[in-house]
Amino acid sequence: MKREEAIEKLKEAFKPGDTIYTQLEHVSKSGMTRWIKVRLIKDDYPYDWSFLASVALGWTFTDRYHAVKAEGCGMDMGFHLVYSLSHVLFGDGYALKQRWL
Repeated sequence: MKREEAIEKLKEAFKPGDTIYTQLEHVSKSGMTRWIKVRLIKDDYPYDWSFLASVALGWTFTDRYHAVKAEGCGMDMGFHLVYSLSHVLFGDGYALKQRWL
């Protein structure tokens, strides 16, 4: 899938002001890498947008955890993921809100 296609599909699903939920799947032994799922809850169902988010961001997606690989530490990596995605989609890192599941 191409990055532009992933961005268009995410723009159809996500609207500015939406809350994107992040779900931690795994942390490496060193604590420097996390695998995080990206979810949007609609009609009381948590839809998984992890693959499209990874393509849009250019970040690694792993089938092992079905999650986006977020590298780094010392900050809230779920917030970093959603902020980065919001910036790619809308040009404003604060257009989407983030909460942990």
